[in-house]
Amino acid sequence: MTWTDLLQIPVWTAAGAVLLFVLMYLDSLTTKYHDFQEMKDGNIAVTTRFVMKLGAQAYILAQSIGQATYMWEALAISVASFITLLVLEWLFRRIFAATAGIQLEQGIHDGKIGYALLAGSLHIAGALIIGSV
Repeated sequence: MTWTDLLQIPVWTAAGAVLLFVLMYLDSLTTKYHDFQEMKDGNIAVTTRFVMKLGAQAYILAQSIGQATYMWEALAISVASFITLLVLEWLFRRIFAATAGIQLEQGIHDGKIGYALLAGSLHIAGALIIGSV
């Protein structure tokens, strides 16, 4: 490990933290409820889904940093993966609503932890698949 490698650690960490904040903020705009307000109000289901999605995004970012030569590559992979996970979540919301009558987003808003765990597990599964590519 060189001094350059050591100096890259805070730069990559800061860039990753900023990207994760931006992605999670954008994610909060895609729900019909206000994530941050719901979390402030103590909605554990919203918090659970948010934390699981953050973990999934962090895993993808970590995998892309490990494989990328340049920071912009890792950040671009993370953004593309974020979009992929948004599409995956939208698709599964539709499938669950049509086949089982489960309204994931409404259930999470209503504080149903099981719905949050289901939605969050979709993000984690998607991240594991994306991270293996």
